[in-house]
Amino acid sequence: MIKDPTRIIIRPVITEKSTALKDRHREVCFEVAAGANKVEIKRAVEQLFKVKVADVRTQAKHGKARRVGRNVGRRPDWKKAVVRLAEGEKMIEYFEAV
Repeated sequence: MIKDPTRIIIRPVITEKSTALKDRHREVCFEVAAGANKVEIKRAVEQLFKVKVADVRTQAKHGKARRVGRNVGRRPDWKKAVVRLAEGEKMIEYFEAV
């Protein structure tokens, strides 16, 4: 069980898809600690950004295989959380607290 919210929320995921989710559905994507569950993620977002969270969805993402010349390596596995804000809450600006 991870207590510190800054260790649960690692960084925002800023892609075209996550930007569209933010604009249309009031959902924000974060890379989170692999051992964090939905309740911990919800508490961490509410503490860091001072907003109410309506829903949290998580995905386990597998790292891709990468090559440099003949050497083969792998990017690390990571966990992604899509957080939907409650109605009437202000949208999160990424550089407010993290």
